[in-house]
Amino acid sequence: MEAAPATGRTSLPTRILLGMVIGAALGVTLNILYAPSIGAPASQAWLNVLWIADNIANPVGQLFLRLLFMVVVPVVFCSLFLGVAGLGSVEKLGRLGGRTLLWFLLTTTGAALLALFLVGLIEPGKQISPEGLERVKEAYLGAAQERIAQGSQSKSMIDTLLEIVPKNVVAAAADNGAVLGLICFALLLGAAATRMPMERTKTLREALETIYELCVKVLGWAMQLAPYGVCGLIFTATSKLGFDVMKLVAWYFATAMGGLFLWQFVAITLLAKVFAGISVRRFYSGCRTLLVTAFSTSSSNATMPTTIRTAVEEFGAPKEIAGFVIPLGATMNMNGTALFEGVSVLFLAQVSGVELGISQQLVVLAMAVLTAIGAAGVPGGSLPLLAVVLTQVGVPAEMMALILGVDRLVDMTRTVPNVTSDLVCSLWLARREGVKLKD
Repeated sequence: MEAAPATGRTSLPTRILLGMVIGAALGVTLNILYAPSIGAPASQAWLNVLWIADNIANPVGQLFLRLLFMVVVPVVFCSLFLGVAGLGSVEKLGRLGGRTLLWFLLTTTGAALLALFLVGLIEPGKQISPEGLERVKEAYLGAAQERIAQGSQSKSMIDTLLEIVPKNVVAAAADNGAVLGLICFALLLGAAATRMPMERTKTLREALETIYELCVKVLGWAMQLAPYGVCGLIFTATSKLGFDVMKLVAWYFATAMGGLFLWQFVAITLLAKVFAGISVRRFYSGCRTLLVTAFSTSSSNATMPTTIRTAVEEFGAPKEIAGFVIPLGATMNMNGTALFEGVSVLFLAQVSGVELGISQQLVVLAMAVLTAIGAAGVPGGSLPLLAVVLTQVGVPAEMMALILGVDRLVDMTRTVPNVTSDLVCSLWLARREGVKLKD
């Protein structure tokens, strides 16, 4: 959970946005002033700009990225194991638990499907001149061309299914491209834990919970470096590529934000009307504080007390239903995160030139849902898991640098549907139990 900023200190989201603005402004300015025209010799001033980008700005950004990537394997394994193992207690709650999990699965899948549809329709990764796209690839991909070539080779559905079950789980954990195997192992191990007495798995659960919490702490430290990392990455990109990279980022931002707004104000609003019987006006007047809290904290966990209070006090849901659904949803029900991951992966695949067939798009869909379930409910918690999905389809995780500058705004926005979906689910279940909600 993100700590509240000290009095008089600029908040982390503001500092990240400042880092992006400063890096972009400096980079674009230097590119305009010193970048040579095609075929012209490079001046000493331009060579100095490139030296600063390659030896100062980019290493700072890469350090930030490496800190994010470092926690990928333990976060994926621990979060999925603990999530599935915890379903043993949900089973005992009968129809309430089953309906809650069905809601989580269907709404998260729906959000991911919307992401795939929007990116396929808009093609934000292709909204750039062929020359500009080649310069972006040259700047970002370099030695990763072999990996991209492998990722662009469409795999059959049978091959994709076989890859899900690893021959060697240790090798799967070490190989980014085989991470589906690690996910499968975590899910199976968690399912096995639900069939054993709680006391037999208590030590393992406590150990993995500790490891998970430690990784979240490391992630929090990494996010403190985000303003500098984002500044360095954006400066490197814009100083070499000028407005081309900013155009790409703008198209990505518009697609991601448009998808999140559609999901929140169309899909979730409709769900509230149909399943909870709440009008649009009543719904948004009752959760005003919740929307502000979710947007400002970028954290489902930090927003959880407000979500529960809104369900109980504003809409009249029973405390026991809200107290069950909403904490579980803060971990497992990440509609906005699934949509963000779907948009990001397909956008970066388009930029990289990786053509995703139907089977690979289904893999993206499934992994967006699974990793959204495993994402930490804290600011930036989905970034390490985004790297997992990228590498699975052959897109270098380093391509994330393109979108990190605007991720904070997207992160703040995607938290809103994450928590409002939990709210609507609790209201739906309350209504099914015969509770009359407040008008």
